[in-house]
Order: sequence, then structure tokens, then C-alpha cells
Amino acid sequence: MAKNKTEIMNESEYALELCNIVKTFNAGTINEKVALNGLDLKLKKGDFVTVIGGNGAGKSTMLNAIAGVWKPDSGKVIIGGKDVTADPEHKRAAHLGRVFQDPMMGTAADMEIQENLALAKRRGKSRGLKWGITKAEKKVFSELLAPLGLGLETRLTSKVGLLSGGQRQAVTLLMATLQRPELLLLDEHTAALDPKTAAKILEITDKIVSENDLTTLMVTHNMKDAIAHGNRLIMLNNGHIILDISGEEKKNLTVEMLLEQFAKASGQEFTNDRALLS
Repeated sequence: MAKNKTEIMNESEYALELCNIVKTFNAGTINEKVALNGLDLKLKKGDFVTVIGGNGAGKSTMLNAIAGVWKPDSGKVIIGGKDVTADPEHKRAAHLGRVFQDPMMGTAADMEIQENLALAKRRGKSRGLKWGITKAEKKVFSELLAPLGLGLETRLTSKVGLLSGGQRQAVTLLMATLQRPELLLLDEHTAALDPKTAAKILEITDKIVSENDLTTLMVTHNMKDAIAHGNRLIMLNNGHIILDISGEEKKNLTVEMLLEQFAKASGQEFTNDRALLS
């Protein structure tokens, strides 16, 4: 079927566009903080962008701007060619998948794994009388869980609250991507995990993102992870992007080179202890 003029006009090569976003908290008080200062960012469809920055650089604030947790003081948020700046958080949720740092967020602890997955699968759909989980759905959920290598495919009836942090984060990641969102937001989703578990979750992340060709924005405090994952790396400082590295330059990047480039671009030394110690 041929696309109409409006559909063609609304199409964009970008999954996300942040246009001159400004956000100040506690304006006019002694606690005034300019969190985002003229932030501009464009993500092409299929981009996997890692985000790093010092303390208070604006990383999580940027994700909240995209998710609609609050409205920017000025600027535009465009997802898939549509201006969603005025849309509230619940309206934008249809376009987004998000995984938080805390493994306890994003799932219902007192519900079974299969019940959590069913909720994610039916998000945004009308709920009729047939709410039970079908045999076909159980089979699909088991097939989705098996490649994660965590043994969860045989534990569909286990309460999510009984899972380890890594297992729970894996389920949350699967839930966030079940409906192939236009944009996946990962907010330091491995920061609360031990190094071995964090590496496993990143491996699962790479697999899910690659297989579903998901446009992804991953905030991390770990410089090595920011370099090793994704096709593009951006660094924030004082609420705007000071480094944007991709292609061969990113492939050849080291932590030392990244620190050097940060100092050159910002005129100061990097001050995120967690990132430096990782």
C-alpha cells in the first residue's frame, strides 16, 4: 500500500533528536542547577550509543528528558520523526523501553516470571476477559529466556522477587524489548551488579540489541564498557556533549585516550571516581 503524504513527511532517518534541550532545577534559588545546557543529539535508527560523563554531567537527566519524566524549559524532543516534547511520560512509554540501575525496578516482585513477561507483551493493548497465559505464550517465553543462559526457561512460575539481581535484570531487559521499542534506554543497568554478573548482562544486552536492531542509548559509569559496546560513544559535561566518537576512532579508543580527550575538550580533569576505578 502506498504511503500518504503525511506518512512520508513524518518519516525520519533519526530514531531520536534532542534539539537545544535546556533544563534548570530549583531556578532562582541558592540550589539552582543547570542540568542540561543546550543539549543537541541525533541517533540514527539502529545506533547503539554509550554515554559517559563526570558526576552531575546530565546523563540520567537526559534520559528523563527523553522519557518525559519532566518537560524541558526549552528545546524539542523528537522520537521517530514525531515531536513528543509536550507528551506526558505515559504517552511516550509506547515508543520506549527502559531499564534502570536498580534490579528491583521494572518488574513486579510478587508475580511470576511468566506473568511479568505477559504484562510486558500486552502493554498498550486492551485487556479483555481472556487474561490467562496461554500454552503458546509459555512456549514463546521459554524460547526467549533459554538463550540468556541463566536457566530461567525452566522457572516460568518462579516469583521474580526470588531471583538474583542479575537474573532479575535479564528479565527486565527482556520485558523492555519484547515489543521492539523505537528507542531503548539503559540507565546504568549493570551498576548494581558484581563484575561477573554485569559482564553477563552486557553480553545479553548486545545480543538482544543486535538481533532486534534496536536503537539504544546506554548510560554507564564504566569507561571500558562505554568503549567496548555500541557503535558510538558520547561524553557529557555540564549538561552538553563535549565528545562524540564513532567508527574506527571508537574501535581504537583506550581509557587513557578518552581521559586525554576529555581534558582537552573541557579544560579540566575527569572527576568520576566510579568510572576511573572501574
